[in-house]
Amino acid sequence: MSETAPELSVVVPVHNESLNVLPLLAGIEAALTGKIDFEAVFVDDLSTDDTARVLTDYAKSHPWLVVLLHRNNCGQSTAVRTGVRGARGTVIATLDGDGQNDPADIPALLVRWRELRLQQAPVLIAGWRAQRRDTWLRRLSSRVANGVRSRLLGDATPDTGCGLKLFGRDDFLALPYFDHMHRFLPALVRRAGGAVVSVQVAHRPREHGKSHYGIHNRLWVGLVDMLGVMWLQRRARLPVVQRVNTKEQ
Repeated sequence: MSETAPELSVVVPVHNESLNVLPLLAGIEAALTGKIDFEAVFVDDLSTDDTARVLTDYAKSHPWLVVLLHRNNCGQSTAVRTGVRGARGTVIATLDGDGQNDPADIPALLVRWRELRLQQAPVLIAGWRAQRRDTWLRRLSSRVANGVRSRLLGDATPDTGCGLKLFGRDDFLALPYFDHMHRFLPALVRRAGGAVVSVQVAHRPREHGKSHYGIHNRLWVGLVDMLGVMWLQRRARLPVVQRVNTKEQ
């Protein structure tokens, strides 16, 4: 691995995705090689299948891959934070480990992020799966959850559940951390005075395994978290700071 830090780190939390990680890794390499200096940081959240072994074997011949292993199961938000903290890039792109996000969308999102970052900080580019390739139940649960979040939090984001997002590493680490925070990133970035832009991205059917989410843990479990985010929003204060240079010219 190069000692020079890459600009981009692709962070992927995984749990029991042994059949999906190799195609996803190949897709990341094909999408980014020759376009940007990158690394991929996969965080295994104590999988009970062969996911960790598959990743560590792959990393032996692919120095751009970093594998971090949780020794206890912590959930997706903590796995994302572990990956961001372990990443060397200044820009983070996140993907779900099930292969439904297309890494080929990352370069265009990075261009958009660079443009907006010149005007405002922090900036979050959120993927928007306008054409979902999921079962009707998953589409319904996502539509209900997004509708409730949007109404209560005013995050102006049609698809907060999309795993494909792009943001600055330091901007993310400055946000308040709590379990399930990945579902509320648009609201948290807006609370910090940042910009959130949704960009339509591709969505692919899950080829292997099953989803970890449904109506129960997408909506009902998140209601308490949503109240907490609303509490944070009401208590946000964004100072306008003027720097006074007292040094003699």
